[in-house]
Amino acid sequence: QVQLVESGGGLVQAGGSLRLPCAASGSIVSIKATGWARQAPGKAREWVAVVVDGGNIDYHNSVKGRFTISRDTAKNTVHLQMNSLKPEDTAVYYCYILAGLIPQQYWGQGTQVTVSS
Repeated sequence: QVQLVESGGGLVQAGGSLRLPCAASGSIVSIKATGWARQAPGKAREWVAVVVDGGNIDYHNSVKGRFTISRDTAKNTVHLQMNSLKPEDTAVYYCYILAGLIPQQYWGQGTQVTVSS
């Protein structure tokens, strides 16, 4: 069973920064992608950033230039560095892994990020 645990959320003023770590544990094989998504109140969950097998990285247009995703495969961790935060970045942030010989997506429990104006 794969488990993901996020941390690092909190309340920050607009223009500030937060760093979200996510630690993965369990039987993790054949990782296809590792990433972050977020869900704001009343909205659907949306993809934010992803690192795919091979190392290619991509970001949602709304966070490009402000957020940075990094992965440490040896430690099974993934981080999301968020700079120049805006009130519209307020959401619950989830990390995920797509892994397995028959790929499955695993999610963490989420961490709340609130950006005040």
